[in-house]
Amino acid sequence: MMALCIVVNGKRIEYDDNRNVTGDAPMDRDWTAYVKGLLRAEMSRRQITYKGLVEKLAAVGVTETEVNLRNKISRGGFTAAFFVQALAAMGCQTIRLEEN
Repeated sequence: MMALCIVVNGKRIEYDDNRNVTGDAPMDRDWTAYVKGLLRAEMSRRQITYKGLVEKLAAVGVTETEVNLRNKISRGGFTAAFFVQALAAMGCQTIRLEEN
């Protein structure tokens, strides 16, 4: 088994043959929770409820029920296409990935 260790900005990052990553790096992030949080944050910023998002999605041709939408966002298990559809339906043109 080959392993590669690199240091970036003083943080040690190790890769093994399976491309598993260890260390204190952005790749360790829970990406599902992160994307779910991004979507919820945009809803909150725009004061859009789940019911309101259902209506906005319907206006762009995406059919969802409020219960289904609530579950989908809660799980965080949605496609990139749905993520972009929801953002577009809310009128979001840009999104900040990191808070400074």
